[in-house]
Amino acid sequence: MKKNTTFQYISICLLLILVSSCSKFLDQVPNDRQTIEEVFQKKRPSEEYLANIYNYVRDESDQWNGNPWTGNCDEINVAWAKWTIYQVNIGNFSPGTAPFYTWQSYYNGIRSATYFINHIDGNKEILALDGQKLIDQYKGEARFLRAWFYFMIIRQYGPAVLLGDNELPADAPSADMMLPRNTFDECVDYIAAELDKAATALPLVPASDRDYGRATKGAALAIKSRLLLYAASPEYNGNTAFASFVNTAGKPFISQAPDRERWKKAADAAKAVIDLNLYRLYEDPSGDPVKSYRGIHLMPWNDECIFVRKDNDLWNWDYNCSLRSAGGWNGISPVQEMVDAYFMKDGLPISKSPLYTETGFTNGVHNMYLNREPRFYASILYNGAKYKGGAITQDSITVDMTYSGKDGKKNGGEDYSHTGYLVAKNVSPETNRLAGISNSRPYVLIRLGEIYLNYAEALAEYGGNDAEALKYLNLIRKRAGIIEYGSGEMPTLHGAELIEMIRAERRIELAFECHRWFDVRRWKIVKSIMTDLHGMNVNKDGTEFYQRVIADTRAWKDAYYWFPLSQYEMDRGLKLVQNPGW
Repeated sequence: MKKNTTFQYISICLLLILVSSCSKFLDQVPNDRQTIEEVFQKKRPSEEYLANIYNYVRDESDQWNGNPWTGNCDEINVAWAKWTIYQVNIGNFSPGTAPFYTWQSYYNGIRSATYFINHIDGNKEILALDGQKLIDQYKGEARFLRAWFYFMIIRQYGPAVLLGDNELPADAPSADMMLPRNTFDECVDYIAAELDKAATALPLVPASDRDYGRATKGAALAIKSRLLLYAASPEYNGNTAFASFVNTAGKPFISQAPDRERWKKAADAAKAVIDLNLYRLYEDPSGDPVKSYRGIHLMPWNDECIFVRKDNDLWNWDYNCSLRSAGGWNGISPVQEMVDAYFMKDGLPISKSPLYTETGFTNGVHNMYLNREPRFYASILYNGAKYKGGAITQDSITVDMTYSGKDGKKNGGEDYSHTGYLVAKNVSPETNRLAGISNSRPYVLIRLGEIYLNYAEALAEYGGNDAEALKYLNLIRKRAGIIEYGSGEMPTLHGAELIEMIRAERRIELAFECHRWFDVRRWKIVKSIMTDLHGMNVNKDGTEFYQRVIADTRAWKDAYYWFPLSQYEMDRGLKLVQNPGW
């Protein structure tokens, strides 16, 4: 596809915008303004236009060639060097190559949403059938989506170019289309205000089953929670390391004076979602915490889900995570640092628990994998485990990822785990590549577990209400089936220790859900984790396999806090300022 920039696309006439947005749905592509006006007087074409805007919500199930959020931090190794994530991990990218480039796509979505907002009022068929309330809801959905796209831009690229509701005319001079980036705080304020406005028009719950996956009030408030949590964090709140990152007028793009009150705003935003009383942590009817944790993603439309993407390629995630001996591609591999992050069943880290040992075996399983917390068994496939997911028979497979094992390196070509582990989380046991069966389910983008952790973190950082922060941290631990803090067996946490454990809990609870990449950056700890990453010794058999060795080395420089704007974008947008270090 030919590359174009945000600013080049802004100059395209509104007729072409509509053609690109609606061609999938309309039998006749509008080719003049009068026809476009007619389209927005009809109910079905307008609804189809809105449905197409949802297509710009990215499917993040592809974490090797489409998105880098788990493969470019201390969560997973991706086995295949041919995929784009490998080039990012070795530092082989620049404004000229711009991998995982989403800037242009999100601005396409923003323009489509703006066009819809500006033209849906007065739709005769909707007014005749459903009245103004439905038009307001549809505008709220488009406004939510536009805010979502802006947030996706600023989390990956930093400050964005805010376009508002303006539609530049087709004959606008080129100078009018050379638009500068806004400051990060201006972007946050705009997105938050848009989400508030959207929330007032959006329904509390979907009107019917067919509407699941569409924006709701809870979804708008939830993304605001995430937005304000990021804005309160050290990367964006008084970060003097970015003092020289300024606009053409010399104003810093990132605030230089820390503001503690941002944590209060973040806490209030998370509590607003909780106070809707619409969502609850998913628990399996059996009470089994492993099934409960797995069910968050495998049980469609459960009450923990706040915003999902219905159309996705989770079948591909299933295939890539599954064992080669069960027909999978055997290459989405948690690194040892992620494996070691899981608590023991007594709720303690492995460094503090008397239950943890790295010597000996029990019934063929190395003791380092015994007595771990339930989320470990729901998330990590390790050597010696019994595996049924994706198998072509009902008989379980004993996992063997040693060098000569059936799922090991010796006979695997590129299809082998580089760490001696595979991801089990969000991998459906119903998916079977050999039989051509895949389990269709929504891709969860926001869920209540995240909101509880957002709330706990913001409260702990703001200070003064550690008990409330601990309450919501413990709700996560209770569902996970491990001992709660302050229960008598575990201490009550305060201050810096509480913040540390909230971060540890967030790492585990939200593992492989595209949070860690952004968390370590906003906390400004990324340098300490983007180093050598480890795994088991997949070049050995027997007991020699169970030795920590370097499995992956990640390149890092400060420029990687944000992805670069493409050079093509910079050449066209003369008022743009490139991100630091590029």
